[in-house]
Amino acid sequence: MTTAVPPLDSPFPERGPNAAADAATDQAPATAATAPRPRWERPAYLALLLGTAALLLWNLSASGYANSFYSAAVQAGSESWKAFFFGSSDAGNSITVDKPPAALWPMALSVRLFGLGSWQILVPQALMGVGTTAVLYAAVRRQFGPAAALLSGVTFALTPVAALMFRFNNPDALLTLLLTVTVYCVLRALDGAHTKWLVLAGAVIGLAFLTKTLQAFVILPPLALLYAVCAPTRLRRRLGQLLLAGLAMVVAGGWWVAIVELWPAGSRPYIGGSQNNSFLELTLGYNGLGRISGDEVGSVGGGARRAGGAGAGGGGGGWGETGIDRLFSANIGGQISWLLPAALIMLVAGLVITWRARRATDSVESMARAAFLAWGGCLLITGLIFSYMQGIFHEYYTVALAPFVAALVGMGVAVLWEERGGLAASLTLSATVALTAWWSYALLGRASGYLPWLRWTVLAAGLLAAAGLLIGSRWRPGSRTGGRLLRGAAALGVGAALAGPFAYCLTTVDSGRSGSIVTAGPAVAGGAGGPGGMRFKRAGAEGFRGGFPGGPQGATQGAPQGGFPGGAQGGPQGGMPGGAPQGGQAGAAPGGQGGQGGQGVPGAAGGAGGRGARSAMGGPGGGLLNGTKASAEATAALRANAGGYTWAAAAVGAQNAASYQLASGEPVMPIGGFNGSDPSPTLAKFQEYVKAGKIHYFIGQNDGGTGAEGGQGARGGAGGPGGPGGGTSSAIAEWVKAGFKATTIGGATFYDLTAPVSGTS
Repeated sequence: MTTAVPPLDSPFPERGPNAAADAATDQAPATAATAPRPRWERPAYLALLLGTAALLLWNLSASGYANSFYSAAVQAGSESWKAFFFGSSDAGNSITVDKPPAALWPMALSVRLFGLGSWQILVPQALMGVGTTAVLYAAVRRQFGPAAALLSGVTFALTPVAALMFRFNNPDALLTLLLTVTVYCVLRALDGAHTKWLVLAGAVIGLAFLTKTLQAFVILPPLALLYAVCAPTRLRRRLGQLLLAGLAMVVAGGWWVAIVELWPAGSRPYIGGSQNNSFLELTLGYNGLGRISGDEVGSVGGGARRAGGAGAGGGGGGWGETGIDRLFSANIGGQISWLLPAALIMLVAGLVITWRARRATDSVESMARAAFLAWGGCLLITGLIFSYMQGIFHEYYTVALAPFVAALVGMGVAVLWEERGGLAASLTLSATVALTAWWSYALLGRASGYLPWLRWTVLAAGLLAAAGLLIGSRWRPGSRTGGRLLRGAAALGVGAALAGPFAYCLTTVDSGRSGSIVTAGPAVAGGAGGPGGMRFKRAGAEGFRGGFPGGPQGATQGAPQGGFPGGAQGGPQGGMPGGAPQGGQAGAAPGGQGGQGGQGVPGAAGGAGGRGARSAMGGPGGGLLNGTKASAEATAALRANAGGYTWAAAAVGAQNAASYQLASGEPVMPIGGFNGSDPSPTLAKFQEYVKAGKIHYFIGQNDGGTGAEGGQGARGGAGGPGGPGGGTSSAIAEWVKAGFKATTIGGATFYDLTAPVSGTS
């Protein structure tokens, strides 16, 4: 290691050459965990947590029910303990969401205690963001001190995709918290080979599995390998500890799976997202290996790669181009990559600096190296999978990378600052600041007209800070002038690095996000948000940014242009599979022009041409991704005599059903689950429900003045999604249309299932 400058100017704990000397003389070197706390630490830590909470809670209700798919399940779980346990979409327990229910449980308990509302659903998510910041701080502080921990915490809190997802009700918030806790527990286990911490890590991973299935296991290989090689105990004990941790993981994640698989299928809800009513099939298929290969039976655009080759993404199927640069691309870069280059550089630098430490328990450097290996291994394996997975991939998935990036930045700055007296370290630190400033300049330039002064300010400040760091580190050791120059340059560099993501965070929290595909920050050229992307209001108009995966970025004032998965650059591929038009024009949203229709989704039975179905917020898609807007008249009809029915209504697609359920507070059966493609219920089962008087209405499309007008399209709900299981929803819709009279209520088509047309049954 190079000779560090005196610690007078350093806020980080000195490890430097003294650590090796301490180890050689069997003296336990002081660590950040045992060193006295500086007077400024507690106020700074409190400010970090309060600032994170303020950012995540600000304007929280602007997103309304956010993703109504999950909000409806939360509402159902707050009314029915059976729905709570299974994660049912409705209190009638017809079908579950397409994920395990752990992420729903905190929100459902909140709603059960405080009533249904946006804050009651989203506050638990925001608190998870504060908790993740606290755990990250604790993990980094143990080896690298409070300054490094503070930098990591601020970096995480100001990651745009984190500011988005910890204000949203998708499972990714809880998953990110649990992944961070797992790394913390593994590091605690490594520091002395503690079995209890490793077993706790396994239990946390099990709970993460119940949050988002196999994504929880992505970080297992690097962490397990790290412990097997580096834990300071004999090999047999290491392997035994890993087996115990694996057992804890199986128990923590498997108890719920075992109950669901052993529970009689006829008395529990259908497993949403599966084609065979099996959670194991869901885990290994639609939510598992299918995400990697792109072979996701039952998904939107499922089978597109088989039918159409590589699709629009040049190897990414319908969900964007895959490759090593995916995380830096137009639609993803602004979500997560602001400090990703810096994190990768810090990983290499940290490993080089700490590599010569031995594995002994009294070596501070060995634990520092283990921390770099743990956080870095998690970042690399998760980033590579995200970069090359060919199945469903949304920009917000990258929130899982945020704590890994933040930890590496804080730790890397700490070790480079400590080694700043050496030329290599000072050059690395200076170059990283310059590169980060340039990348921020590039990312800010992707959003046309977005704070043009900021990108130039960031670039100038970053380059100035880089020069100051390089010059200051070459100053005579112990010089007060050199120390002041270094501290000033460091502060300027941190400000330049975080200014861009901070601006994106403010833009994110200043406006509501809703729907199934959401992104942080402003609209960017070439990005691909979704109809549920940023919802904004300006000059009395309401619109959306972004398009469906596979299409170009929409205009900033209007409905999205873009396509469903696999779409060409002309626009949506026929809207809803099997129920939306082929070649028709998507209905325009308030404040903008809809995109032109293209070809139908491969494998889906397209309907006749006409105007596209209008979603809840005005975007195209017939409610597949955004739901439909429930009018006051429709809500009143659902509430009338609702107590006499198990379901006040049924509708194709979980988003459509969720909108009516949340508006009325009554159970609405989502036929076909999220995509409308699950074979639930079967036509025979639906007919049985109708005959028994358990369903009051069948709801067709929400017209809103621009409904679909095609024969077998979405009009009247007579068209269901194609693909595996999609014929079930189509058959139900056709049976209802043929046997029951349609009535328009508040712009929506209602069929009274208690009053069949004369001569039918």
